[in-house]
Parts: sequence; C-alpha cells; structure tokens
Amino acid sequence: MTGIPVHNVDEPSRADAGHEKNISPAKSLFGGNIVKSLFWPFPQVSAEKRETLSMVVDSVDRFLENRRDDFRQWDKNGEQPAEFIQSLRDQGLFGLIIPEEYGGIGLTNAGYSRVLQQSSRYDSSASLTIGAHSSIGLKGLLLFGTEAQKKKYLPRLASGELIAAFCLTESGSGSDAASIRTNATRNPNGSWTLNGEKIWITNGGIADFYTVFARTNSHAGKMSAFIVERTFPGVSIGEKEDKLGIRASSTTTVSFSDVTIPEENLLGEQGKGFKIAMSILNNGRTGLGGGAIGGMKTCIALASKQALERKQFGQSISEFGLIKKKIANMTVDCFAAESAVWMVGHYIDSGFTDYSVEAAISKVFASEAMIRTANEAVQVAAGSGYMKELPYEQIMRDSRILTIFEGTSEILRLFIALSGMKDPASDLQELKSATNDIFNHPIKGFGLLTEYAGKRISQLTSLGQDRIVSVVPEALRDDALVFEKYTLELARMTDVLLRRHGKNIVEKQFALERIANVVTDLFVGLSVLSRVSSMESEDSEKYRQAVAVTHLFSQMAKRRMSRSFRSIVRNEDEMAKSLSDYIVDKGGYPWDVL
Repeated sequence: MTGIPVHNVDEPSRADAGHEKNISPAKSLFGGNIVKSLFWPFPQVSAEKRETLSMVVDSVDRFLENRRDDFRQWDKNGEQPAEFIQSLRDQGLFGLIIPEEYGGIGLTNAGYSRVLQQSSRYDSSASLTIGAHSSIGLKGLLLFGTEAQKKKYLPRLASGELIAAFCLTESGSGSDAASIRTNATRNPNGSWTLNGEKIWITNGGIADFYTVFARTNSHAGKMSAFIVERTFPGVSIGEKEDKLGIRASSTTTVSFSDVTIPEENLLGEQGKGFKIAMSILNNGRTGLGGGAIGGMKTCIALASKQALERKQFGQSISEFGLIKKKIANMTVDCFAAESAVWMVGHYIDSGFTDYSVEAAISKVFASEAMIRTANEAVQVAAGSGYMKELPYEQIMRDSRILTIFEGTSEILRLFIALSGMKDPASDLQELKSATNDIFNHPIKGFGLLTEYAGKRISQLTSLGQDRIVSVVPEALRDDALVFEKYTLELARMTDVLLRRHGKNIVEKQFALERIANVVTDLFVGLSVLSRVSSMESEDSEKYRQAVAVTHLFSQMAKRRMSRSFRSIVRNEDEMAKSLSDYIVDKGGYPWDVL
C-alpha cells in the first residue's frame, strides 16, 4: 500500500483551511454527507511534539509504576495523602495544558489526552485529581479568561500552588444545569455577592481555585461564571464523600455564604455562564476519553496475561474460543475509542468551531467501552477477579462513574441526536414555507422545492456523496461501503422522523437514542477507517491485525445500526413505557411466587 499523507495535529492542514473549520463532521452525517477531508488523512503528532509528549509519558510511567500498592491502600482509606499531592506538583502534572509562557508544559488537547491515558493505566483517582484540575477546573480560565486573569492565576495553577475545581452540579440540578439555584447579586461597587451550595465537586477538598456557576438573572442572561478563591470569606468545604469508586480522589460539597467576589473575577461575559459551562465540558471530554482508553489498555494486558497463564482442562484458557472472543472485543473497543478520541482532539487543536457532537460521541463511546472491557476482564479472571487482592474489582468500581459524570450517557445521546437533527429540520421548515407560499412566490417556492428534491435524490442514490472508497486501501473497501450506506440510511431516517413528529421529536427519546447510537457508530467507524488507512506497511502483521479490527468493528456496527433502524419503525416502546408506569405506581416489583 502506498503511504497516505497524515495531518499534523500541531500544524494547519488542508482539512483545517477556510470554511471547513466551521463544519461539524458528525452533524454532516445527518444530511447523508461524509465530509472526506474532515476524516482523511488521520491526524498524527509532529516529530517535535512527539518528543515532548514521549518525555512526559515516560515521566508518568517512572513516577507511578511503583505505587500500585499505595493506590490500593489509598482506595481503601478513601484519601490521597498530602505528600502524594505534593509529588504531583513536583512532577509538573498540574501544568500539562497551561501554555509555557505561564509556566506550564503547553500540551495540545490530543497530547494531554494521551498523558491522561498513561496515568489511568495505573490509578483512576490519580488521573482524576490531575484531570479535574486541567480538563474542567481551569479550562474556563484558558478559554474565556482575560489576560489579567491569566497572568494572575495560571502560573500558580501550573505549579500546583493552586489546584482547580469545577463547581456546577447542585442537588436537584444534575444534568439540568440551567436550573441551578446558587445565585450572585451585583453590588453597587461592581463586586458580586455569592450564595449557594455545589455538590459532588471533584478536587473540592484540595482545591484553592473554583470555577463557579451562579444565577445572575440579568438582561444579559440567567447564569454567569466566576473565579472564586478558597480564601474568600464565606467559602466552606463539606466532608469528603464516601464513594463506590475513585475513592481516593477528593469529592466534597462546596458552599458559599455571602461570598464577595471582586468585579474582575467575572469569567467571560455576564449572562453567558451556560455557554461557558458547556464549552468547558465539550473541550475537556478528551481527557476523560483518554482516561477510559488507559483503563482499557490495562484491562487488556491483565486479561491477556491471565488467559495465557491460567490452565483449565490441560490447556491455557487463551486457547478457548469464548475467551478469544472476549479479548478480541476488548481490543476492538479500545482501538475504536482511541481513534475517535484522538480525532476529536485534532478537531479541538486545529481550531474547529463546532465539535460538541463529536466530543459527546467520544465520551459516550469511550466510557461505555471501558465499562464493557472492565467487566470482560473480570470474567476472564473468573473467581480471582472478584477478589480484592487483584486489581480487577477496583477497576470495575472506578470505571462505573464514567457514564455518569461530565454528562450522563442518556443526556448526551439526546444531545447528539437533537443537535444533529437541527439542520435537516431547518431544511424541512424551508420546504414547508415554500409549499405554503408557492403560488404567491412561484420562483422562490419552486426553487426551494428543486433544491430539496435534488438533495434527497443525491441521498437516495449516493451519487452526491463524498465517496470515501477512493481514499481507503482495497483491504478496507467493503468497510467503507458499510459506512457510506448507513450514512445515507441515517439521512433517510432523520427525514422520516422529522416529517412524522415535527417539533414533538424532542419527546421521542427512544427514537432519539437509536439515532444517536447510529451516528456514534458512524463517527467512530469512520475514525477507525481513517486511522487504519494511514498505516504504512500492508505486509506487516500489525497492519493486518488493524485491518481485522476494522472488519470486526464495521460488521458489529452494521448489525447494531440495522437493528436500530428496524426498531425505529417496529418496536415495543409504548408497552415498555406502560410497564414502567405500572411499576413506578406500585412502588416496586409487584409479583411474587408465594
């Protein structure tokens, strides 16, 4: 196979040029379009950045590899000792994404995700302490802070003198961020008075710098963001939460009682707090994705070793077909998640303006893949995996939070589907306006009809599609055809649902979930296809196995997508909802054999 050029994640490429930065690769799929240049070629690290990144990754290995017994004890104790937090400072791990001019290492988003992947191979709580600081705690300052704010805080955040936390969640307003009750009132001198309480704040007990969201109820908007220091009078920290997993990381309530916030500590524009919060979460999702990938790689290594060493019926269990299937599926999940997370990191680093759906997809897929992988690793280890003396049970406990925090899988699926349907819905609205007004404005009306009809014909025949079979090697052609076909099916089904339900589509959560699952498989699959297309040697075993990964993923995705589309048309949704209503009304399971 001839070598295919690759994007450099640190330098502009043809996919980054002009208007293409304003195109969402995943949203385009809802219109039946695979924008080839947004997936091909697969992004790679430049030689210079690769050297820096490798040094950081090696440093993380040396720092964490001999602490496994400590991590187990800290999980049991439910706390990281102060000397470990200090060692994180000494290693520079609080400055990973902070620009060098402010004392940080200045990693790209993709590079940072790769470092979080490495730390997560050792301990999720350690990764979370680092990640909550960088991915969300100080990210608002990086994205929206003034130069004065950056000069004041970033050097101290880079050194770890200040540790950061993100304060959004409240009791009763978990996923519904717009319903927060913490409020900030503007004072005559321009300062603000903050009152309220935030719950489940990662790093809450060790942080000195809080990005806090509060209602401001002004004409500019209902919510604003603020920089709050722990030393401000009226800030108090609750007891450490006793959690199922990630037990050693600090999770507490953070309360604010008549806290005076200086005028200059407003973060971004007044009233833009919701947009700021969502931007922070979207931008930071690759850190969580990287962590999930690191956990998967550890599980695969553990399961491989266990399968090889454990003997049953006179042979290694690695020879048993059902064990082979588990390890293969774990590997496909990991490769696919890594491909998607890396692609999203490239979009962020390259200055794409809209990557929210792609970031949500990567978070949903990587987090759920990690949970599947942890579960299968325990199954391979069997009874041994259930015992606390081995790492499997802690990995399972630690991974369970991934589908919950920073956006539950359920909320993110609704977001993925509804965001992607927005443009097709606009097309239908234009068509409706044209048909209503066609006799008064025949030229305009017929013009819109013709444009819409042309788009639908292109989608029905695939002739208007940006064909990807032209950029993949022959070995991946059948896989490319799968994703081309189902991209067109997604456009057709989106059209059907919008015509059938109109604005009521927001209430059709079962259908939205299925659509989100399809576009997730499409985006992740295209990322895998692009990655394997970029691999250099067709003759190498590593490349041949990567092709196998692509085949396995595309066929599994094909079955999932086909099932999702069939279920949209023919399902038992109403029966399931009726049963749920009955059980909720009864307050539990009402049957008994007695």
